[in-house]
Amino acid sequence: MISKIIAEDIVSRVREAINIKEKIVLVSHVSPDGDAIGSSLALYHYLRELGKMVSVIMPNGFPTSLAWMQGAEDIVLYSKQKNTADRLLQTADLIIALDFNALKRLDKMEQAFLNSSAPKILIDHHLHPEDFAQILVSYPQISSTAELVFRLICRMGHFDKISKAGAECVLAGMLTDTGGFSYNSNSPETYIIVAELIKLGADKDDIYRRVFNTYSLDKLKLNAFSIYRKMTVFPEYKTAVIVLTMKELERFNYQIGDVEGIVNVPLSIDGIVFSVLMREDTDKVKISLRSQGNFSAKKVAEDLFNGGGHFNAAGGESYDSLQTTLKKLKTALPNYTEYL
Repeated sequence: MISKIIAEDIVSRVREAINIKEKIVLVSHVSPDGDAIGSSLALYHYLRELGKMVSVIMPNGFPTSLAWMQGAEDIVLYSKQKNTADRLLQTADLIIALDFNALKRLDKMEQAFLNSSAPKILIDHHLHPEDFAQILVSYPQISSTAELVFRLICRMGHFDKISKAGAECVLAGMLTDTGGFSYNSNSPETYIIVAELIKLGADKDDIYRRVFNTYSLDKLKLNAFSIYRKMTVFPEYKTAVIVLTMKELERFNYQIGDVEGIVNVPLSIDGIVFSVLMREDTDKVKISLRSQGNFSAKKVAEDLFNGGGHFNAAGGESYDSLQTTLKKLKTALPNYTEYL
């Protein structure tokens, strides 16, 4: 038995909104991860079970390690199919946003999202959601948006509408946003839900392998290069930093998702509690931050890189050069000594 965390009035409002709408569009954040894809496709399968016309739009592409999820082949990428995405947003009866708390996370899709007159629902587990949806399903204490989607469907009385494909998507999202249940996952109810998903036919071991242990040769070489050649350890600050230039990424035929998870590896070093990955992009530096224990990766992301996320898993970006961004972090590290 899992607790009824979602307020009854919110459940009723979501149920009513879905019941009276036919054309529903689901959207999630730029550079979608497993929780963005998993939660969106889980809801996609559920709404199709209800007979709704459903489309999923992502701002840009996602890792091939997530492409196995049923329905992934139907996702519209705004970066490649702008006209189609714009039309879907403009003709939607209802838009459901998943796994982001700020409009900037929609990247180039933001204006099209705002221009749509369709009512909007936000389902998310990040802190401090912006006010852009008429119905807000926001519960930061939940491990992942995928888990929140599962809870919402069950509260609407439709557990029987969760297919095997939907269960696989929920589990993929939960696995991704907890690092394979290694952080943000200490609630017993999380594992009650996992058990129910397995009963529905989801194979946890196979999904874990697909999400975390399916590498191309280039990805494996890039991962090894990142740790062996590009990681710097600052023992006095219990910190490790990995910095990758675009030239280095191109050397290993970089594909979206190829560095996913590398930032977690340095945390296995004895004495390291904070890990940072800086990746040079075309117009900015993407920054992933992970921590363990009582040190907040989220605070550093907010303080230095206009970012946010969860206590132990956060992200941000910088529009300075890679060198300047790295210098900014190194200069700031002494300020966090008391927390480290």
